Amino acid sequence: MVSYPSIFNDVIGPVMRGPSSSHCAASLRIGRICRDLMDGEITEVLIEFDTNGSLATTHKGQGSDMGLFSGFLGWEAYDERLPNYLQAVDEAGIKITIDIHSFGATHPNTYKLTLKNNRETHELTALSTGGGMIQVIEIDGAAVSMAGDFYGTLIYTSSPELVADFLAKTVVVDEIIIHRGVMNFVEVKSNKFLQDDIKTDLESLDKAIVIKKIAAVLPVLSRKDLTVPFITAAEMLEYNQDKNLSLWELAIHYESARGNISYDEVFEKMRSIVVIMQNAIEIGINGTSYADRILGPQSVNFKEQIKKKTLVEGDVLNNVVLCTSAMMEVKSSMGVIVAAPTAGSCGALPGAVIGTATTLKLSQDEMVKAMLAAGIIGVFIAAHATFAAEVGGCMAECGSGSGMAAAGLVVLKNGTLAQSLAAASMTLQASLGMICDMIADRVEAPCLNRNVMAASTAISIANMALADYDQVIPLDEVIETMKKVGDAIPNTLRCTGLGGLAITKTAKKIEAKLEHRDTEGGHRDAEGDVETQRKTFFKVC
Repeated sequence: MVSYPSIFNDVIGPVMRGPSSSHCAASLRIGRICRDLMDGEITEVLIEFDTNGSLATTHKGQGSDMGLFSGFLGWEAYDERLPNYLQAVDEAGIKITIDIHSFGATHPNTYKLTLKNNRETHELTALSTGGGMIQVIEIDGAAVSMAGDFYGTLIYTSSPELVADFLAKTVVVDEIIIHRGVMNFVEVKSNKFLQDDIKTDLESLDKAIVIKKIAAVLPVLSRKDLTVPFITAAEMLEYNQDKNLSLWELAIHYESARGNISYDEVFEKMRSIVVIMQNAIEIGINGTSYADRILGPQSVNFKEQIKKKTLVEGDVLNNVVLCTSAMMEVKSSMGVIVAAPTAGSCGALPGAVIGTATTLKLSQDEMVKAMLAAGIIGVFIAAHATFAAEVGGCMAECGSGSGMAAAGLVVLKNGTLAQSLAAASMTLQASLGMICDMIADRVEAPCLNRNVMAASTAISIANMALADYDQVIPLDEVIETMKKVGDAIPNTLRCTGLGGLAITKTAKKIEAKLEHRDTEGGHRDAEGDVETQRKTFFKVC
């Protein structure tokens, strides 16, 4: 079944807390699916990370543990209890063991999980594919493909053909798939669960039948025979030949078709995202506090320097820097943010769009239009490249956010469709090959600097596009190149903490200091000594 990126699934979202969407939000979604597979009761979990993957070195510092464990508890990605996940899992009586060894994982963000309770044991393997998106690839030894965009009913049975045949004749669903593994099961994908009363009919075929209900974890569902009007910039231009729509209007046409929702619903859904972003920026500008981070609330002083006029002049640029910094600081203090397109790059796009629009005294509607325009550029990137720094370096995160922001800024200034696409193309060209080498796994440094650079670059190149600079290489070809360049970036420079600034002498001192503070009980945000809590209920091998 063919699926396509959604602006609200893959590009601008999820609404979340934590340092990294591909670690925190994605792992939480995986944990939620695990919880459903175990009927809400988990007593023991073995988590395996491959030695050669990103998670082997980053699962603790970037929040994979926090997200996954919180998912086991059934929490949402924006739950205010997230910082206390260790204590909560301990109180829930879930025994967790993390084993890091080589098992041949082919994706850097692979979660191999064995789940137990007093009645049953299940195995699940899933991937975090970037920006909070996931792919469950195996359940109980059977290959599956679950992205969390359907309601799934798993029917464990010794007679899968009989069950599948019965369902095909009885219910209207999107897809029925027979899976064979350690245990055979039939997977039913739909926009709702099968009715409970069907269990009686199924038991007439197999008395030992077991039904599992796996809830959708994405805000926009997929469906059978899903189609979209275009999936590349070239196709979009062809679609627009007789319509003369702007980029934000084309984004609405796309997302309306993708999500099966009205144009107004798309616009208002984006407005709700913009409101969350505005609120986060305001919180950040007023100052944030959180113990377990490298950088403090620096945007507070930046705001003061703007007032004192000690900075290089430029109201728009300085306010964009302020807004970008504020958003990143809220992320690093476990506040609620929107991954746009990721949590690690959550500052650049809203910082550029909201900072510029606020300085120019533009309306919220104009911000929404700009964000929609940015969203459709992100769709093209999600479809043909990646947002995962573990796959494409920081080019995939801050680079993508910068290109998206540039297109949005052109829309803010009422530029043409051609100018918007040129802005995105030129900005992405400027970001090719950007590495990911965060210090001490905290997704703060050099992440803050790169978000500010991404937002600043978006402003400069948006102006170049508005002045009709030649993009030279069309957007689609640049996005194809992003994928090739990402594949060529060494593993040590793709969000593993094994290269670049992450292994400088100063970075290693910071890492040791943070580890020592945890061990000594210096980090109290999560009720007491985190490392002591950690050792009471799981072992890192």
